[in-house]
Amino acid sequence: MTIASKKTGYDGEQIVVLEGLEPVRKRPGMYIGGVGTTGLHHLVWEILDNSVDEAMNGHATEITLQLHKDGETITISDNGRGIPVDKHSKTKKSALETVLTILHAGGKFDGKNYKTAGGLHGVGASVVNALSKKLVAVVRRGGAQYRMEFAQGLPRTKLQKLKGAIRGTGTSITFSPDPKIFPRTDFNPAMIRQRLEITSFLHRGIKVHFDDEINKTKETFFHEHGIVDYLGQVLKERNAKPIHEAPFTLRVEEPERIEVTMQWTESTDEHLRSYVNGIPTGNGGTHENGFRSGLNKAVRNYFDMHNLIPRGVKIAPDDIREGLVGILSLFIAEPQFQGQTKDRLNNAEVQSSIDGVIRPAVEQWMNNNRSVADGVVARIIAAARARAASRAASEAVSRKTGGKRSMLPGKLSDCLNSGRGDSELFIVEGDSAGGSAKQGRNRNNQAILPLRGKVLNTESATLKKMMENKEIQDLVTAIGCGIGPKMDLAGLRYDRIILLADADSDGHHITTLLLTFFYRHMPQLISDGRLYIALPPLFRIDIGKQTYWAADEEDRARILKEHGDGRSKPEITRFKGLGEMMPKVLWDTTLNPETRRLLKVEVDDQLETDRVISDLMGRDASARFRFIMESAETASEIDV
Repeated sequence: MTIASKKTGYDGEQIVVLEGLEPVRKRPGMYIGGVGTTGLHHLVWEILDNSVDEAMNGHATEITLQLHKDGETITISDNGRGIPVDKHSKTKKSALETVLTILHAGGKFDGKNYKTAGGLHGVGASVVNALSKKLVAVVRRGGAQYRMEFAQGLPRTKLQKLKGAIRGTGTSITFSPDPKIFPRTDFNPAMIRQRLEITSFLHRGIKVHFDDEINKTKETFFHEHGIVDYLGQVLKERNAKPIHEAPFTLRVEEPERIEVTMQWTESTDEHLRSYVNGIPTGNGGTHENGFRSGLNKAVRNYFDMHNLIPRGVKIAPDDIREGLVGILSLFIAEPQFQGQTKDRLNNAEVQSSIDGVIRPAVEQWMNNNRSVADGVVARIIAAARARAASRAASEAVSRKTGGKRSMLPGKLSDCLNSGRGDSELFIVEGDSAGGSAKQGRNRNNQAILPLRGKVLNTESATLKKMMENKEIQDLVTAIGCGIGPKMDLAGLRYDRIILLADADSDGHHITTLLLTFFYRHMPQLISDGRLYIALPPLFRIDIGKQTYWAADEEDRARILKEHGDGRSKPEITRFKGLGEMMPKVLWDTTLNPETRRLLKVEVDDQLETDRVISDLMGRDASARFRFIMESAETASEIDV
């Protein structure tokens, strides 16, 4: 029997071989994480990190980044040794061309030229070259200056030795991102400035210059005290008040270089910024695990040594780190990052190494500074007691949600058939909207619970504050199945929980706040398919004798395009809120199961959902700032 490849359509001819830098242009996301704002700026970080590696290893003292006035051209220069320009024995090309045109070519593999480095795979410079419409490299070395130009990763000129002698050494890379790869190619000055200043914090003694031609400003960053200065800035940014004056600081040179500084504050969250070889590790890794483990052990040892734990109080790791703000900077020879974007460290041996350094250092610091340690101890005990009180409050609310009508919130307009398969609870924004919903509903199976004002942001509130909130208490009691770990769907009083808010931006905000609460504290409602979002109309459109309802601006434009007859002038009414809708209109558009539109709330990616909620609703405002800056380019209209 003969198998013909033509029938299958899959044979050797279908195997595509990408050569040179083609893989980078074909799949840029593999190398820079994407082609949005983050990926675009990753090009800058790759070239910047190469200059930082020179400085980190004692070969450079100054780095200059110039953002040209066109907004999409960057020049990064250093006074390091300069990329070699002699011919490479294997590639038969200059070392400069080899580094910029061949993946996995670089001077950081053998450990001889660089003791520590952020770039270890030899792909950074060549990736930037591949994704640039133009890149120019200028090298000062051996009393001469050399220049070579590239486009989309390919040489456009030979290596040129420029006329005249020159002093000093160093490398200068100028590049412009390729618009065929990136939807937007203009750089963000504020984002670049922040990265440059952090670089100067992490590598004290190095001068970092920023020439911003867009804003016509020039700055030099130089921080003599390094990460201690950085901690002070972070505390100021977060408006976090320390409970002790002098921060804990640690600097160890061998076997790895470890720098740590931290202070306990009055804030209720932990904030740790970590770096490996100067590269931010936003997703943490083994170095953060080692830091937290060593810190917990040190504090517990101090408690046990001085018999400080009050009777009946249990100290959890979260209590120890509540209010802690810290900077952790690690320098190692062979970092193993998770992906080319390097946002998580995976070296297993680092965890025990940092644990072994942090534990004795913190323990000694607390014993040598008893007044400071006493303040930290009091802070931790208060956190433990607050956590216990929050848990007790949560359990108290859970005990109240047994479903008896006498214990239900007074403002709940319950339905006659609560507990049956077709019953629904509408959580409505405001008493006015609640009044229209109560009049327009089907009393047999539709219950209405109006909430007053903006719902509490449960992501940034303590559990104790959340459980003391009257609106949250009424919500949990009306639903009937408890909250948190003791939640039991067997006590659920309604088949569907439906969020009903105005169709404008304020309504969307309230819906987001409610979704945050349900996702964090009643997630079983989502996983069991019980939670929905109602879509009330924002516009009423009358064309001739026909009436249409539009959920938003886009829906309105679609209706006008599809149903406008050119003869009758459309009459468009924008609802200010659900409260101004007549009960019958609210029934016809939003409550009637035959005509309404509902969205079922589902979670496709648990990790991504968790990250987004944490970033957008959490205490750390910097995450929201980054989101706004990165998403601003996609916003066509803003409802203010």
